Amino acid sequence: MKRKLTLAAIIMTAIIMTGCSSEQKITYKTATAERQDISTSITATGTIEPVTEVEVGTQVSGIIDKIYVDYNSEVKRGQIIAELDKTNLLSKLASAQSNLSNAKSDLAYQTANYNRYKALYAKGLVSTNDYENAKLAYDKATQTVKVQQQAVQEAQTNLGYATITAPINGVVLAKEVEEGQTVASSMTTPTLFIIAQDLTDMRVIADIDEADIGGVKEGQRVSFTVDAFPDDTFQGEVTQVRQQATTTSNVVTYEVVISAPNNNLKLKPGLTANVTIFTMEKKNVLIIPSKALRFAPNEAILTENQKIEDVEAASKVWTKEGDVFKAHAVKTGASNGTLTEIVSGIEEGTIVLTDFDIEGEAEEEEQASNPFMPHPRKNKDNNKKK
Repeated sequence: MKRKLTLAAIIMTAIIMTGCSSEQKITYKTATAERQDISTSITATGTIEPVTEVEVGTQVSGIIDKIYVDYNSEVKRGQIIAELDKTNLLSKLASAQSNLSNAKSDLAYQTANYNRYKALYAKGLVSTNDYENAKLAYDKATQTVKVQQQAVQEAQTNLGYATITAPINGVVLAKEVEEGQTVASSMTTPTLFIIAQDLTDMRVIADIDEADIGGVKEGQRVSFTVDAFPDDTFQGEVTQVRQQATTTSNVVTYEVVISAPNNNLKLKPGLTANVTIFTMEKKNVLIIPSKALRFAPNEAILTENQKIEDVEAASKVWTKEGDVFKAHAVKTGASNGTLTEIVSGIEEGTIVLTDFDIEGEAEEEEQASNPFMPHPRKNKDNNKKK
């Protein structure tokens, strides 16, 4: 590529240095400064998911006795969606209640015994050792009742866990169990259902490359498409830029959360979204092609009557007024690489120069004047005849 560019530069220099013949024509390309919208954007892919998604599990082990919902079922908070077999849980509750009853009976006896020994001890009729033993038995009976009360409460709570209710209003996205299946919660809480709160309010979790994440800010406009509806373009905005990085195969990305209103319910959880984030947007600004800022007239190809009026400026554009090339100092604003905003320096409608073309003579004459161009091969027979 570098060799091709160098060769092209040499050829152009040779053309300019040999001068333009009377049959050669210089054509200047122009563009008009006009008002347009300008923007820059980055692209990425992401996954659509509900804003609020809850995994419903159980804290007790047992057999799934009944299931009252299925995929896509709409549920209300507190609604019963499944029940575990309660036989063992009811047995544990009955046992705990029986133990509590016995503890209360023992406490009643120890209380009466302690009060009796207390009265006798006050009159000096029993020894200190007998009194303290009675008091110790009373204290133990009191603690036993408290322990058994907690056991009953725990058994009642576990029995309540056997009835699975919906924690939020929403739609059942997944059902992980069937009736008759055994679930064990010894180490981790098993997932029974996944419920999404509101499918009309979705979001996109997009993975943004580390080279692009610096331009992403909350509130920026986003458009995205999904393969399921290729003709539809959905709109959203950046709601969160997460700070934690993810490295996969030495590629560093950051998660960006994008709102995705879904009033028509076309967007489904798990769809892949092709995301465009507009990192810069300006409406109705004066713009010119960016290459106009790189243009400069070449004195080597000017005619005798043409003149150059230059200015000292960091950024400038050129206009051609008759035979005069005039530079205009400008202040630039935003740019997307192709177009650049002009803040001041020229007015709307100004025609600026962007490039020039040299229209040559006939091909043979051009080759003759350009030592770098290949020449047509001569006929040996003709040379002999001559």
